[in-house]
Amino acid sequence: MPRVVLYQPQIPPNTGNVARTCAATGCELHLIEPLGFTISDRHLRRAGLDYWPWVSLHRHGDLERFQAERRRRGGRLVALSSQSEASYTDFRFHPDDWLLFGRETDGLPNDLQASAEARLTIPMACRARDGQGGVRSLNLSVSVGIVLFEALRQIGPAAGSDS
Repeated sequence: MPRVVLYQPQIPPNTGNVARTCAATGCELHLIEPLGFTISDRHLRRAGLDYWPWVSLHRHGDLERFQAERRRRGGRLVALSSQSEASYTDFRFHPDDWLLFGRETDGLPNDLQASAEARLTIPMACRARDGQGGVRSLNLSVSVGIVLFEALRQIGPAAGSDS
């Protein structure tokens, strides 16, 4: 199963919604600290509803600890960024991919994006470009859902669906 990785998430309801999606799909959720909230935050818990017992949650104290875990377990790091030109729909996902999403306010640092095996984006019709108006990015939990479900569609039922 692909793994969902949130780099230093800042908004509790977004992380709670992502956790709920991970519970529903059986995908692991990895959080790279520091977080912009505490795990006990009521907004985080509320967004995840009563699904937290079914979330395979992994916390990493910093980026280096996450990278060590990823190297130990294997798999490609796939960074999602509004700065990329490569569409997630043109990418062939693997079951052991780590789907990396950035902070709500400023995304992923350039050096972290550069360390990924792939860098993808979700195309948008009204995307902001070169200082012009438009939409900078989608909501974090929406982006995770879009990309994760495409990865699961490609990988197929063997990825962990119980249907």
